[in-house]
Amino acid sequence: MRLLLISSSTVHGFGYLDHPEPEMRAFLGAGRRVAFVPFAFHDHDAYTTKVRERLARMDLDVVSIDEIDHADAVFVGGGNTFRLLKTLYEHHLLIPIRDRVRAGLPYLGSSAGTVITAPTMKTTNDMPIVQPPSFDALGLVTYQINPHYLDPDPQSTHKGETREERIREFHEENETPVVGLREGSILRVEDGITTLLGEKTARIFRRGSEPAEMGPGEIDI
Repeated sequence: MRLLLISSSTVHGFGYLDHPEPEMRAFLGAGRRVAFVPFAFHDHDAYTTKVRERLARMDLDVVSIDEIDHADAVFVGGGNTFRLLKTLYEHHLLIPIRDRVRAGLPYLGSSAGTVITAPTMKTTNDMPIVQPPSFDALGLVTYQINPHYLDPDPQSTHKGETREERIREFHEENETPVVGLREGSILRVEDGITTLLGEKTARIFRRGSEPAEMGPGEIDI
């Protein structure tokens, strides 16, 4: 399998998909036809148009997910993870996408599209605006991912739970390791090896252990 898992499509100081563009180009190589999944947004047509115009600047052609069998890659965009997963179940697309990617079709995900490559969507940051039939996701990787991971701000007066506290709550009920993927970071997965790309570290959470920071390069999860 080949996966490129982007924490966020937009990073401060950059336009849409600007910061991951070099890694996307390297990942896709000669591939030009990308099947796009717009289900994390309410307006599928507007979202597809936005992505089609952006990827055209990379000489890529965006096609419907219905044409996945004739695509060189699949791209699942960000938005609300609950809505994304619910719609994939409704369209009976979860298994076809999983099977095609496991057979070698390159997979690009951003934010919600990154979350659903995990065994479940339980470490999303999103509100449950709709109810999918299950939290079970694609299961392309063996760990959970929390994109847009935020470190606590020592100057903040906010008294709600930090992201780290939320993930500790997850581990009160679940065993699966979690990767806290900061904005501007990307996971590239090839042949079972996960490599962290970008300038920031990732925060790795394991049940019963203190979180560990891992720098760019191959990481052990």
